[in-house]
Amino acid sequence: MRSIAIMNQKGGVGKTTTAVNVSAALAATGVKVCMIDLDPQAHASLHFGIESQVEFNSIYDVLIDNMKLSEVRRQLNDNLWIVPAHLDLASAEMELAGVVGREVILRDKLAEDDIKFDYVIIDCPPSLGVLTINALTAVDEVFIPLQPHFLALQGLSKLLQTIELVAKRLNNRLMLSGVILCMYDGQTRLASEVAEDIDAFFRQAQAKPTVWSNAQMFQTKIRRNIRLAEAPSFGRPIFEYAPQSNGAEDYRNLAGEILCQAK
Repeated sequence: MRSIAIMNQKGGVGKTTTAVNVSAALAATGVKVCMIDLDPQAHASLHFGIESQVEFNSIYDVLIDNMKLSEVRRQLNDNLWIVPAHLDLASAEMELAGVVGREVILRDKLAEDDIKFDYVIIDCPPSLGVLTINALTAVDEVFIPLQPHFLALQGLSKLLQTIELVAKRLNNRLMLSGVILCMYDGQTRLASEVAEDIDAFFRQAQAKPTVWSNAQMFQTKIRRNIRLAEAPSFGRPIFEYAPQSNGAEDYRNLAGEILCQAK
């Protein structure tokens, strides 16, 4: 099983869009995928048509009330499941503050889960708190979605420090394995320059043993596409809402690259 956290402490970079559509694209190839929505905004759940205004059992109940993942997980199609989030998750950081072992709750719940998946994809919150630490402790890999602009490069160093710290203290399996450029406009000089800088950084990193030594910038770049922005309001991944769009094509290609990584 490959377990992957999709994280970035900056919001609005395509993190949830990537988590949802990568999960759906992988499932469409025939592998079994479980997506876990760990973001209190619950946007990934909404993207699959799960409204957070009504009460239901969610990842909050797993972390706070000791429910099993199987008790809250929903099956979306033959190969895709989701552990949804609810707005209640916003209070989880405070409620877990005094809990011993709070950083490894999700890891332990995944270990005792009764269904084994080919892929577990976690949509992390746009912060570096207890929820994100739970995700990083539970998975083996991290994907970072980035927008191709200067501030993204500055934020990348903070993300790498966090991943390195968790790998050193809580999860020695953890590694950064992929960077995904989102909202990409190949016609701008800035986007091309930032892509080249990121690619050069990770090529140089291969010379030193770090948690990002084997990281790669995916060749597939997620182009700016209005259909990707529209799809969540219809409660569908891009492949159901606009299957012929650039967004659908890009996420299919990205899923192909991810599958090739595993070979």
